[in-house]
Amino acid sequence: MTTYRVSSFCCSGACVEVGLRDDGSAVVRDTKDPARAVEQECSAQAWAAFLAGAAAGEFDLPS
Repeated sequence: MTTYRVSSFCCSGACVEVGLRDDGSAVVRDTKDPARAVEQECSAQAWAAFLAGAAAGEFDLPS
């Protein structure tokens, strides 16, 4: 069973949940419809690359 987490910044209820699987892969689903199938799945390597990019500001919007 995958345990999902929602960002503490989610206050509108219109967010995504991320679940990490035992093999390190990640799955993403919509908080508005948790019974719906997983919307996005990525490998452990892809998830690690996404997190590194986010931490480095790669996805920040221009000021």
